[in-house]
Amino acid sequence: MPRKVAARKSRIHGNGVFALLPIAKGERIIEYKGKRRTHEEVDNEESGDVESGHTFLFTLNDEYVIDANHGGNSARWINTSCDPNCEAVLEEDEDHPEKSKVFIEAIRTIKPGEELTYDYGIVLDEPHTARLKKIWACHCGSPKCTGTMLRPKR
Repeated sequence: MPRKVAARKSRIHGNGVFALLPIAKGERIIEYKGKRRTHEEVDNEESGDVESGHTFLFTLNDEYVIDANHGGNSARWINTSCDPNCEAVLEEDEDHPEKSKVFIEAIRTIKPGEELTYDYGIVLDEPHTARLKKIWACHCGSPKCTGTMLRPKR
């Protein structure tokens, strides 16, 4: 089966992932891979630093995250957008929550050459100050852009 996506430089931020072939709405494109770690483990390292404005962490549940800094694949380069063409879908393993998986799926048809994006929907425990909103600025370029990757607390 031919590769459908490839990572390369992005106008949004650093690296991005781009479609090489057409991708159909609803198609499961790639699994977000990395080491399963507890929130406590990553909070004790720089990879969990809210001051960086950069993350390869994907929350699975209240206990575990996928840390793509360790064993991650090209899915870690998919950028955020306020008008995304993909979404992250959690496949939960209730018996072994650390084995849950995240897949990136197309929410509309994606043309060759188009950058894959999804809404990171980052929610921080800290107050969303102007300083943190600037650190976590969104550069997606969409007319719908909120200017930040941070989303309101639920």
